[in-house]
Amino acid sequence: MADVTFHFDPVCPWTWRASRWLVNVADARGLTIEWRSFSLAVLNEGKEIPEAYREPMAASSRALRLVEALHAKGRDKDAAAFYTELGTRVHKDGAPLTGEVVAEAAEAAGVVDAASALDDASWDAAVRAAHDRAFSSAGPDIGSPVVILEGAGRGLHGPILSEIPGVEDGVRLWDSLVPLFRSPIFFEVKRGRP
Repeated sequence: MADVTFHFDPVCPWTWRASRWLVNVADARGLTIEWRSFSLAVLNEGKEIPEAYREPMAASSRALRLVEALHAKGRDKDAAAFYTELGTRVHKDGAPLTGEVVAEAAEAAGVVDAASALDDASWDAAVRAAHDRAFSSAGPDIGSPVVILEGAGRGLHGPILSEIPGVEDGVRLWDSLVPLFRSPIFFEVKRGRP
């Protein structure tokens, strides 16, 4: 069992920064990460989605199918490699999130054997189940990402970071968050984003 579960939607730049922070913390603290879906498409069902967001959200939904297919096979390291490739292309290099970029990231991550999951709608139920787990552990009024600390009994939305902190600052942030995960009376710390 993993020490931490990171529920994410690949379309979100805030989530990308949080994931890189958590990867650095995991390396420094010897933590294992389980990579699972948080679907902004599911979260926004029934709402009007602006045209500019439709293709990226559709591509993200395809990517989450692959994440869940890899998870089902115990391949969380491959899911991590896939998200790293995808996030680097989109959030670091500035490529638009498209179906083609998702397929390129899968190939670069070496998960071509599982890439058929991208177009397999039967994985949508697993995406929804993972999303529902994240949402029920940290909701309501949340988005991507959700971090669940094993044994804490609940998840937290965030952290929402303006940049990826260095390892020392990232570990300090983690060490500050762990007691909040474990406190049954804690709900939220928040400040507005500029």
